[in-house]
Amino acid sequence: MFILGNFIRAVAEILNIGLTLFMWIVIAQAILTWVNPDPFNPIVRFINQVTEPVLYQIRKRMPTTVGGIDFSPIIVLLGVVFLKIFVVESLLHISMTLS
Repeated sequence: MFILGNFIRAVAEILNIGLTLFMWIVIAQAILTWVNPDPFNPIVRFINQVTEPVLYQIRKRMPTTVGGIDFSPIIVLLGVVFLKIFVVESLLHISMTLS
């Protein structure tokens, strides 16, 4: 059973890294909205292409703009933190019990 435990631990670690990277990309996107960068910059385009589908779904489902401030990145960050704590930690705990 230790092989299954190692596999689950590897999945948890990869998921943790992916969620951490996505969290930093969302933070970068929120900062970019303050400075109004060149929309043709490849880095800006990449950040928008990665974050906009998630942010759009949140903006569509709930009013997140209050007084001109968009709170959808905060909601996404809270979701990422929830996934890191609930899913990743649960997978790590399962992998430790199987090893």
